[in-house]
Amino acid sequence: MTSDPKIWRATVLTLFPEMFPGPLGISLAGRALASGLWALEARDIRASATDRHRSVDDTPAGGGPGMVLRADVLAAAIDAADAQGRPETLPRLVMSPRGRPLTQARVAELAAGPGALIVCGRFEGIDQRVIDARQLEEVSIGDYVLSGGEIAAMTLIDACVRLLPGVMGKLSSGTDESFSDGLLEYPQYTRPQSFEERQIPDILLSGDHAKVAAWRKTEAETLTKSRRPDLWAVRPVAPETAKKRKRPKNTTDG
Repeated sequence: MTSDPKIWRATVLTLFPEMFPGPLGISLAGRALASGLWALEARDIRASATDRHRSVDDTPAGGGPGMVLRADVLAAAIDAADAQGRPETLPRLVMSPRGRPLTQARVAELAAGPGALIVCGRFEGIDQRVIDARQLEEVSIGDYVLSGGEIAAMTLIDACVRLLPGVMGKLSSGTDESFSDGLLEYPQYTRPQSFEERQIPDILLSGDHAKVAAWRKTEAETLTKSRRPDLWAVRPVAPETAKKRKRPKNTTDG
């Protein structure tokens, strides 16, 4: 694994390191990984176990179903990663359905930094004490539960890697898409011009770039309003729109 301090680095702590790189080893992320635009290290949490059975979990305090990942074992795994050098400078994340939702803004922040150390949980969860002691930021990719944090970690890494310089062919590919400006992306079309009696909208074939841009903005706003009213409610407001919304001054005498 490269030790170049300029390379964006993902250090993943998992019970299943063989799952990596997985999908991250193909397409854009895979080509970028092979060419050294970013680096990946999957570390086995079980390597930090201290007993002959390499135990990493135990029953929940207070009773209940399932098992919980032990604080001492996971803390040792995090500390071992820190001992390798750069991981201690990386944001420490743990994939968790109770974490803060991952947003494109947070992805952009992570992509602009040195990388991330990502903990992948399993079982019923992780002992809260290691989350607190090692200051792990809990991150969620959605309101559902997976078997473990590995697939969620891959999602986060892929979202970050595609924003790294040199990964995508055109810079606009990363800026002109869903969530980049608080809106969902407008519909896309390509050849053939007619498909099962459905036509490409005439305006997209007009060659009038200003009208095309206006159409795309309107379509993005319409989609966002209907599908994601939560995004529409908190979207950034353009300065000219904000001015229009200002209440006019009362010019009448009181």
